[in-house]
Amino acid sequence: MAKRTSKTTTKPSLFKRVLIISGKVILWFILFSVIWVLAYRFINPPITPLMVQRNWERSAKDLPAKADRKWVDFENISDNMKRAAVSAEDQLFLQHMGFDIKAIEKAYAANEKKKNQKKKKVIGGSTISQQTAKNVFLWPGRSYIRKGFEAYFTLLIELLWSKERILEVYLNVIEMGDGIYGAEAASQAYFGSSCEKMTKDEASLLAACFPNPRKWTPNKPTAYIRHKQYLIKRNMRRLGPLDF
Repeated sequence: MAKRTSKTTTKPSLFKRVLIISGKVILWFILFSVIWVLAYRFINPPITPLMVQRNWERSAKDLPAKADRKWVDFENISDNMKRAAVSAEDQLFLQHMGFDIKAIEKAYAANEKKKNQKKKKVIGGSTISQQTAKNVFLWPGRSYIRKGFEAYFTLLIELLWSKERILEVYLNVIEMGDGIYGAEAASQAYFGSSCEKMTKDEASLLAACFPNPRKWTPNKPTAYIRHKQYLIKRNMRRLGPLDF
């Protein structure tokens, strides 16, 4: 009678199990994020993490929630607003694939200099694509982890969206004041008219306030903001029409 050979099943090591679980998590994250980004190519983002955070901050101060915004399609946004945004924030927007390496290097060098001088203000080198990825898909902050996710989502929107869609989303979700989001709500609040009719002066003044919209306002522009407006208008003339 033949003897039965007993087979002993060895469990995978802890390290191998961790690798398997990590691989599955990464795979599911990539699949989910691609579907999410692809969906927003056709569906307008209903809310952003920044809007949620700002309302938490207002709630902590016993203030009512506020998120003034009205979505405007790309073709109904003033060309002046589009050109002012590109002139102010990302003049190579139509040429790069999401990242302006020279601007990043310049910002890094400036921030290192400020660090040595013990100054806290940080200079950003983010493109419109990076800002859109951050505003729509990520939480506010400056950690390396968030920067890594920002780079990932920037690549995704560059691959899955058109430049028109990136700029359209950007101009509809960007913070433009206390509880004010997007070009239409800002134009109504500051100029009393639709962003479709925004003049070059209005658009450049609004774009000058983009970096810190809760500190700077088109209603009471400082001398610094007026100077920024002048530079943006000069860049707009040099930029010419946007060829999408």
